[in-house]
Amino acid sequence: MLKVDSVLLEFDNRKILQDIYIDCRPGEVTGLLGRNGCGKSSLLRIIFGVLKPAYKYINIDGNYINNGYSSGKIAYLPQHNYLPKHIKISELAKSLISNEDWDEFTAYDTFQEISNKKPGELSGGQLRKLETLIILYSKADYILLDEPFTHISPIQAEEIKAIIKKRSAFKGIIITDHQYRNILKVSDKIVLLSNGTTKVITSNDELVTYGYLSSL
Repeated sequence: MLKVDSVLLEFDNRKILQDIYIDCRPGEVTGLLGRNGCGKSSLLRIIFGVLKPAYKYINIDGNYINNGYSSGKIAYLPQHNYLPKHIKISELAKSLISNEDWDEFTAYDTFQEISNKKPGELSGGQLRKLETLIILYSKADYILLDEPFTHISPIQAEEIKAIIKKRSAFKGIIITDHQYRNILKVSDKIVLLSNGTTKVITSNDELVTYGYLSSL
């Protein structure tokens, strides 16, 4: 299990995150919801290790880790594009995809149609779908997805949700997106980030109670 506890993040003496607990395990998708600016992306960046908070405690299977990226056990899809623009996609994929998953990954039309292209030649939707697919088929045991449904069509979103569910059989996934309906549909459990703290949501009605939604 990946456990994230007691995160404290401050900007200009203002506490952004202060009472945080979130976890996930292989076989599970944890959805992270919250209003714009509440710190969802910051939390994922802290878990991955590219944002340093005042305090954090993160462990995997009971072992403390300082940086998710250096552990080799966590992969992260940021909001911005991360693939180099001028390297052929087939070459990029070989360095990022685990050998045991290579045949399954390369069987996707998403890959076959663009394998000889470079990321800079793709549309926004094609690139986002590819980047998400690569992260989900990476060697990491735990996956952090920040806005995977941004810049993609409804049809592409349905495809991505199916792949997320498929890959969650082997990996623990934490996912956040402003398109909350997609998060509710794909997640096994929901955590709401509000006023710097996390709350486990046991019923969708609580999203209204806590003020995240005006109605369902």
